Amino acid sequence: MVRDGYYYAALFFAAALLVGWLTAPAWAVVPVLFAAFFLWFFRDPERAIPATAGVVVSPGDGKVTEVSAVLVNAAERLRISIFLSVFDVHVNRSPVAGVIRDVRYQRGKYLNAMNPVSAEHNEQNIVTVEGDGQIVVFKQIAGLLARRIVFTKKIGDEVKRGERVGLIKFGSRVDVLLDRSATVNVKVGDRVKGGASVLAYLSSSREELATVGREVVREGGR
Repeated sequence: MVRDGYYYAALFFAAALLVGWLTAPAWAVVPVLFAAFFLWFFRDPERAIPATAGVVVSPGDGKVTEVSAVLVNAAERLRISIFLSVFDVHVNRSPVAGVIRDVRYQRGKYLNAMNPVSAEHNEQNIVTVEGDGQIVVFKQIAGLLARRIVFTKKIGDEVKRGERVGLIKFGSRVDVLLDRSATVNVKVGDRVKGGASVLAYLSSSREELATVGREVVREGGR
């Protein structure tokens, strides 16, 4: 459970007591339901993190809404976008293990996170991680309802793959930007879980695995 859940729930439980005392117990049901919702919304389940070298895991729970090539600073990158509804877990995790090289907060709009334009124009936190010999960028993007993005790490921190790094409150979106050589493992419409679902494989790791495989074959043939 994320700590914020207890704060919101305590507020609504207090409101329920006050409403029940000032009016009738039946009216206290509404704030009690809100309290229960916040306890559920801020859940933070444990996840089994893949140990395979070079995998890129999802930074959040939700539905894959876009897998496409985009231009970033005149360089072509792969973008995987994931929409988080109010019914999804909103804890964010690092997609790869490595060192945080840059964290940039960008003020912006609160467009519907399903809209591709939101990737550039909405309020967002842009995080650059160097790991597995490559640079991976992921964005925490606010949506129509989201009004607060939380990121708990700083530049220079080391992170593990699937490690908790922040939170976006209410409906939102997370984007992952990868080198074009990465092998994508998801498609539009797939449901993914933060820290557990493999979004892609970095090319360097695939090449290392292939090299190991060839070595094993040669050894076996001797």
